Amino acid sequence: MSDDSTPEQEESLFEAPPMGEQERMVEAILFATAEPITLRELTARMPHGSDPAEALVHLRKRYEGRGVTLSRIGDAWAIRTAPDLGFLMQRETVETRKLSRAAIETLAIIAYHQPVTRAEIEEIRGVSVSRGTVDQLLEMEWIRFGRRKMTPGRPVTFVVTPGFLDHFGLENARDLPGLKELRAAGLLENRPPPGSGLPGPEDEPDEGRVEGQSELFED
Repeated sequence: MSDDSTPEQEESLFEAPPMGEQERMVEAILFATAEPITLRELTARMPHGSDPAEALVHLRKRYEGRGVTLSRIGDAWAIRTAPDLGFLMQRETVETRKLSRAAIETLAIIAYHQPVTRAEIEEIRGVSVSRGTVDQLLEMEWIRFGRRKMTPGRPVTFVVTPGFLDHFGLENARDLPGLKELRAAGLLENRPPPGSGLPGPEDEPDEGRVEGQSELFED
């Protein structure tokens, strides 16, 4: 039996789905994935010849003004609640474990100065950083170990994680949360950090003054 198929017909078998169908595929993948997913991962899951990058552009426009948005988190993508509707999640955020003041300060320094060593964190804070504080942030997967610095002793550095960016709805570390965002997330008590120049209760004597804290937490 002869094969009457032409090269054009054979190539059509490998053509990518229409862009509208690709949008549906990307949407389905993002809804089914709890963690942000990268463009490379989307490409690997979709049919050969698909263009998930273009599909994401169309999908992002389609979600503008909706209750959920298509958010870029680092080099990954996720579907998240629209920022202005975050108050509807108040019940969940109130139950979130609060960080100590030392942990908040350490996290802010890492976010603003990454990659940063423990010694550099202590120099900025003006007090030592306990192992428990760093361990708590590592356990929450909000910070991770970065590359070692090319300085004597090759000290390890710390950087924030995609999980940190995802929690605050940030695309990258350049868009960092201020006091309002931290309080809304249930991670900061309603009192200013030391050295912020804002009115509030007397600072506790165990932490010491934090130089430059007003810049770190300025709204």
